Amino acid sequence: MISFLLDQGVPRSAVDHLRSAGYDAVHTSSIGLASAADETILELARSEHRVVVTLDADFHALLATSGARQPSTIRIRQEGLRGEEVARIVVLVIAAGEAELESGVVATVREGRIRWRKLPI
Repeated sequence: MISFLLDQGVPRSAVDHLRSAGYDAVHTSSIGLASAADETILELARSEHRVVVTLDADFHALLATSGARQPSTIRIRQEGLRGEEVARIVVLVIAAGEAELESGVVATVREGRIRWRKLPI
């Protein structure tokens, strides 16, 4: 099963919704990484085999420039979402590409569409 690390900009309540759906999820603020550098968050996600969920384009850029194969990252390009809406989007992304998330991708979600790019970029 896929585990998630939610970045600071993502509503914390999304963790509860993902857990209710049966997924392992943690938020950066609950593990002392509220102000951590993006590189630190990526390293933790990589070491714990977690998919990063973010609103921030920097994660995709860091993965592209580093040539990394992991961790997978889901960037949601919609702001103002509540936790329940974020969790619903993440579950839809899993349904559309669980194998891709496990193998290493960056996924961008925008207006109901998902763009996948296999790592390394």
